[in-house]
Amino acid sequence: MTLNELGETLSGMYHNAPNGDSVAMIHLFGIKYAAQIKDLGASSKSIAKAAHINESYGTEISKGIKLSKYVSPKAYT
Repeated sequence: MTLNELGETLSGMYHNAPNGDSVAMIHLFGIKYAAQIKDLGASSKSIAKAAHINESYGTEISKGIKLSKYVSPKAYT
């Protein structure tokens, strides 16, 4: 995935999150796409910027990447 593709994916997850779950969706993004993020070598801040969300959410993306070692995502609706 490119940086722009990751940004678009994160943007969609963030903006379409159920009420009150937007930060959880950022964590889920980090969990689901940890391998692609690592392969790309992009910083979490640059991904947040590409998603047109506050760059401070890069910290939340990093948390999701770290969690990816320990958890796997479930389907959500």
